[in-house]
Amino acid sequence: MGLLQQLGRKLRGKKPAASAAPSSSSSQSASGRGASSRRRKPSQRSQGHGDSWVPGDERKGGSDRPGGDKRRSPRSGSPPRGDRRDRPARPDRRDRPPQEGQGRRRRPPRSDRAPDVVPQPVVDNTPWDPSSFQVPPEEGKTRFHDINLPEELMHAICDLGFQYCTPVQAEVFTKARQGENISGRAQTGTGKTAAFLITIMADFLRNPVQGERKNGTPRALVIAPTRELVIQIAKDAVGLGKYTGIRCEAVYGGMDYDKQRRQLNAGFVDIIAATPGRLLDYASKRVIDLSRVEMMVIDEADRMLDMGFIPDVRRIIGQTPRKEQRRTMLFSATLTDDVKQLASQWMSDPVEVEIEPDQVATETVEQIVYSVTSRDKFPLLMNLLKDPSFRRVLIFGNRRDRTKRLTDRLKRERISCDLLSGAVEQRRRLNILEDFRSGRTRVLVATDVAGRGIHIDDVTHVINYEFPYEPEDYVHRIGRTGRVGTEGTAISFACEDESFIIPDIEAYIGRELPCRVPDESLLPPRR
Repeated sequence: MGLLQQLGRKLRGKKPAASAAPSSSSSQSASGRGASSRRRKPSQRSQGHGDSWVPGDERKGGSDRPGGDKRRSPRSGSPPRGDRRDRPARPDRRDRPPQEGQGRRRRPPRSDRAPDVVPQPVVDNTPWDPSSFQVPPEEGKTRFHDINLPEELMHAICDLGFQYCTPVQAEVFTKARQGENISGRAQTGTGKTAAFLITIMADFLRNPVQGERKNGTPRALVIAPTRELVIQIAKDAVGLGKYTGIRCEAVYGGMDYDKQRRQLNAGFVDIIAATPGRLLDYASKRVIDLSRVEMMVIDEADRMLDMGFIPDVRRIIGQTPRKEQRRTMLFSATLTDDVKQLASQWMSDPVEVEIEPDQVATETVEQIVYSVTSRDKFPLLMNLLKDPSFRRVLIFGNRRDRTKRLTDRLKRERISCDLLSGAVEQRRRLNILEDFRSGRTRVLVATDVAGRGIHIDDVTHVINYEFPYEPEDYVHRIGRTGRVGTEGTAISFACEDESFIIPDIEAYIGRELPCRVPDESLLPPRR
């Protein structure tokens, strides 16, 4: 006997006393009623046919079916839900009038929200006496006073505490005054960002824009490979342009598309610092017009070559004026043949400015190599971190999975640390960097891909938990400390599997690395 027939017979035998006499339709066989219920449209059951209940309606929650309150609920032990058809319509929250004394609730501000990318400068017109900014001449050094910069820039340079130009800045300023296109070999931490920003701003102050301008039409374009570098360039531009009124916007992927578009359309923009992908997107949709770019900077060209951005960069440059009609600066950690070929394609008669890597690696960074076994690396690291002088520490590893395990292990030891790798979502990445910059996080563990975009001052120590595979990566790593003339320390752990790279690094930086065995107090006790 079918399940529907059994259920129908059972229910016919338990009719309520107050129920009406069965209609002719109720004397049909259970199977017939089941078939008719399967053929009946849902709209028929919703028109008040209380006595025409058929097996299967218990799933719909009807209140007129036989059986009274013996209803099947979706979950055992849960109260019956009643007839949904008899319930009054629930008003939409948005349609409810606010009660007296109450208004619409506002979401409280999130404490972990990413910081504003580029707070736009408010022109400060406070009177300033240039004679209050005095820097004594020093042999072999170039003062900013010697460059004949506009007073607005000198005021900001004074506020930032700059006194003498770095070698790359002195070279760039000299060539820029002559109107040259520059192809520069310079590592991060040499002051090259300030070099090209000061050059751009000084030119704009001396040569104000002529004629009409429309929103989203920059006078200068800076292309960089990573979001972090773009953000840092834009922040530096805000500091240097504090008294100039020059506006800089950062354009990069991973952030709200429409919000960035609205910022670009909010007014005139003088400088755009951008990653290739998002910039090309906006340019193709005519949110940004590159046809009036007067000065262009391509930063970390070697990195863009490695990351495969060159086709996008070519398309971007194709939307700017011809190379004879704009000034261009290109900076790279290494001036390989490929980079030089790109420079010749994008610039007219470029002059080369070279700052040797050993000047970066040896002048302001103390380098130490500890010869240690792989099993002693972590105890050595923990003992080093006990030193209070390790205030802001950046630790590098070669692989994402290993850096993740190292971060988890440090957290188990109650070390305030975080992980920065290519797998970290952009907003979370900005929060991590801001925590590290502000001192809320003491230790940051990073891979090379993520670490090359870190531009944070006052990093006291860089630790190569694993030696990098390439000498260039070693220089990039230790360049996170000892930035712009400050002192820093780079410590590298060399185990039995990593010592082979040391001679190549020494040849690249032009000096020997001091290798030593850690003091016994820094190692676990021997059994």
